[in-house]
Amino acid sequence: METEIARRLLNWYQTSQRRLPWRGHADPYAVWVSEIMLQQTRVETVIPYFERWMARFPTLADLARAGEQEVLQAWEGLGYYSRARNLHRAAQVVMEKHGGRLPSTRDELEKLPGVGRYTAGAIASIAFGRDEPALDGNIRRVFARLFDVTVPARSPEGERMLWQLAAENLPPGRAGDFNQAVMDLGATICTPRMPACLVCPVEALCLARQRGVQEERPVLPRRRETPHYTVTAAVIQRDGQVLLARRPSEGLLGGLWEFPGGKQEPEETLEACLEREIREELGVQIQVGAHLGIYQHAYTHFKVTLHAFRCRLVDQQEPQALEASELRWTPLEQLPEFPMGKIDRQIARRLLQEG
Repeated sequence: METEIARRLLNWYQTSQRRLPWRGHADPYAVWVSEIMLQQTRVETVIPYFERWMARFPTLADLARAGEQEVLQAWEGLGYYSRARNLHRAAQVVMEKHGGRLPSTRDELEKLPGVGRYTAGAIASIAFGRDEPALDGNIRRVFARLFDVTVPARSPEGERMLWQLAAENLPPGRAGDFNQAVMDLGATICTPRMPACLVCPVEALCLARQRGVQEERPVLPRRRETPHYTVTAAVIQRDGQVLLARRPSEGLLGGLWEFPGGKQEPEETLEACLEREIREELGVQIQVGAHLGIYQHAYTHFKVTLHAFRCRLVDQQEPQALEASELRWTPLEQLPEFPMGKIDRQIARRLLQEG
């Protein structure tokens, strides 16, 4: 039976849905790619990446055949690179175990690398018409307001309550449209701050709105102070080439290339930090030269300020990949071919500009 909330949202969605390149796509692969890209990333950022990705890897088989470096390069700038690595691995699993066809059930989808309960529900409902609820950040906020959920939304009890509410309001046979309707409502009207309640199709049914607490829902924990780290990077050049290190495949920025360096310790100068890090990472001595800029970036749980320096080797030893998975001497003009995080890409661009 269709609830009043579902009826109103589906009617609103019919005329107000966002036009997105993955909607109405005949291939479930496109829905899957979009859902992975949309994790922790805004729609307007994802759209050009999605379009380039589908041009480069138009089918699941194309993605499975690609190399990891090609995949990371296509993802560069989108962040949270484990998503790309998991998407790549999952495509290979689908080719090996499912005959190249993406599973259609939530249980089977959840077995794929990088696919959790929300993503599995979204893919199953949107791509395959399954009656599965979904609960992303937008949907969580909408239901927390509609039902004035006073329990912290991310707590085990809050998660249980919100999943139950999502399931109870799911219209049989129209779960895909309903899930997307709630997503769109959260993205365009029921926003985190200053929600546009006066134009909301379910305003009359919203308990938080009736009680004047809509901006206090969902209940979230207080934000902790974000740690800040100072780090250094060495631009080591020799015979017209620069040394790059590839990070281990697992972990932060896994599989990407960088200019070697690391975190400054207390009471340590930037130069001493860089000399120590290079000894530990590469097993060689360097002389730290000219400062090559200050670069800042905020990751999910911390911020960094990076100081880059031109450096040169001071002995005849060849650098060793003691902590990196691989080292590579490369001409400057080939730097665009190596997938990098945002800060290292900025350094690479500066090197190309300066020649």
